[in-house]
Amino acid sequence: MKILQLCKKFPFPLKDGESIAITNLSKALQELGCEVTLLSMNTKKHFFDTRQLPSDFNHYRDIHTVEVDNELNVKDALLNLFKGESYHISRFVSDAFTTKLKTVLQRESFDIVQLETLYLAPYIPVIRQYCKDAVISMRAHNVEHEIWERIASNTGKPWKKWYLGRLTEQLKTYEVDHLNDYDILVPITDRDLRKFKAMGYRNGAQVTPIGINQEDYQPNFSTFDRELSISFIGSLDWMPNQEGLRWFIQNVWHKAVKRFPKLTLHVAGRKPPEWITNLRVPNVKVYGEVPDAAEFINQHSIMVVPLLSGSGMRAKILEGMALGKVVLTTAVGLEGISARHKREVLVADTVEEFLSTLAFCYEHPAQLKQMAHRAHDYVSDNYDRTALARRLAETYKEYMLETVSS
Repeated sequence: MKILQLCKKFPFPLKDGESIAITNLSKALQELGCEVTLLSMNTKKHFFDTRQLPSDFNHYRDIHTVEVDNELNVKDALLNLFKGESYHISRFVSDAFTTKLKTVLQRESFDIVQLETLYLAPYIPVIRQYCKDAVISMRAHNVEHEIWERIASNTGKPWKKWYLGRLTEQLKTYEVDHLNDYDILVPITDRDLRKFKAMGYRNGAQVTPIGINQEDYQPNFSTFDRELSISFIGSLDWMPNQEGLRWFIQNVWHKAVKRFPKLTLHVAGRKPPEWITNLRVPNVKVYGEVPDAAEFINQHSIMVVPLLSGSGMRAKILEGMALGKVVLTTAVGLEGISARHKREVLVADTVEEFLSTLAFCYEHPAQLKQMAHRAHDYVSDNYDRTALARRLAETYKEYMLETVSS
């Protein structure tokens, strides 16, 4: 099976959920015998010099990149408001990328063209023209407009709420209008698939969660024999991460430190804004980007993911559980993951719930360690990347046969 994978940013380094999801699936498909070619935008915000790729990033048959300038532009954003076009989408429309896509499709044929996120949908007409027999797959990492609906609803400033609301309406219109342009939808979670069907999706689907290779995650359970400490790690240029961390520090942390004076919070992530870099809060240490996320997570017994916005599935939660950490998150953060409160994870949404959950951690250290072991086993049993990729490959083959027979 020959697969062309289109990405809106280069899927390395593995510092965010999207890159982890893309890389783990493509590696597993290659290990199963598929031939995978990558065509990726290389944007200013997430630019990566491919000459710096490690030797084990060798699962693609070919790698093609196109430099794309999709930086935010105030003038374009305002014009799009009045034109009725989605600014979120238009930022990823590139003549250079279109030209490269045509070249790749004219050079060879593919059985599957897999679009990684909605932002590649503008290129479907080109794919239909130059690769008529290919099955077009949309790997939906999120219900995209849902993220922005939640961000807008959590925004206090009236003018900003109005502006984000308008952008979200245009994004939703685009997402709904193009839902049935795909032959097969590959959402990350069952919940997202239900949302897409409610929005009007009618074609084939295969839910494919983020998969991981358990061998890459070696738990350190000895952290539970020391003073409790909390880690937070995530892309700090992503608005939902900033929003959740700000809420947690402003509303929960000061009260938590008063009740648990020895409790510490350790914050890591790439591209932290100035307000995070300059945090001067008791018992909080900010590291910025760390060289090894797993090593950082493994130093602490609890991992907090206080998301208020977002959609899809959080790869960092799976990584934390795979490393045998107790993940403390919100209901939004846990969406798409069927782990249970006080069984494999801890869930809290209000200030009081966070404080009472932290009290539970101090009062039941033995249960906390048992929870960490269950979390590790849960990820091993449910999110093995090879098993998930095999199911997707089988679905692709079925659609290929249908295409041939029709």
